[in-house]
Amino acid sequence: MMLETYFDYFILPILTISVLLVFIRLLKGPRVVDRVIALDLIITIGIGIITIFTIRSNQKIFLDVAIMLALIAFLGTVAFSYYIEKKEND
Repeated sequence: MMLETYFDYFILPILTISVLLVFIRLLKGPRVVDRVIALDLIITIGIGIITIFTIRSNQKIFLDVAIMLALIAFLGTVAFSYYIEKKEND
């Protein structure tokens, strides 16, 4: 019971505020790199929210979704890094 209260009144509001602040950075930019990092951070915060929901609902299947999101975010970051490196070498 204490852990659920902690999730509801402390962790989830902080993660929600974090998503809103990072979303502002995603919209404002000013560079593409800032937007890509903000998108990666939104996905990471989403993984945290999914993890908390998994703990609260006691359904471990949602962890598979979090792992898939983490892999997609990782591959997107690697692809973007490759693009930036290739662009600088040209």
